[in-house]
Amino acid sequence: MHFGHPFFIHNPFSIMEHIHQFSLTKKERLCSKRLIDCLFDGKGKSFSNFPIRVVFKSVPRDTSIAQVSVLISVSKRRFKHAVNRNRVKRQIREAYRKNKHTLTEVMQCHTEENLLVGFLWLSDQLHKSNEVENKLHHLLLRISEQIRKNPTKGIENGNAV
Repeated sequence: MHFGHPFFIHNPFSIMEHIHQFSLTKKERLCSKRLIDCLFDGKGKSFSNFPIRVVFKSVPRDTSIAQVSVLISVSKRRFKHAVNRNRVKRQIREAYRKNKHTLTEVMQCHTEENLLVGFLWLSDQLHKSNEVENKLHHLLLRISEQIRKNPTKGIENGNAV
């Protein structure tokens, strides 16, 4: 199939790969209670870039989830109204979706590991979307830097560290 654009002539499947690269599928969302408990067991690493705190941990490869799985949490204590919690979650999801390539590229080298990532909202005020995106991008860069520095730290003897 040819649409008159040189991009499609060389590789007709490239457009689908490009679209998928910027999506956030169900498989990429962290839903398993077992994995969520594993993420917050105190053995993961975390740091903050206000108003977002990130917690991340490498676990042995599980093919039922994506190589990088994400959890987004906004406390009811911070925002009483669901509309505000949903807005913040939507901002974080969108920022992650646009910048997730930062982590997926690094994790391609770590085929025996999955990366669990949790984003926690710390502020009790709403922030602009571009500010949230900049903060989250900075956090993703710090995570990828940590993974590059400690490539063998994630898994030892088949158990998550």
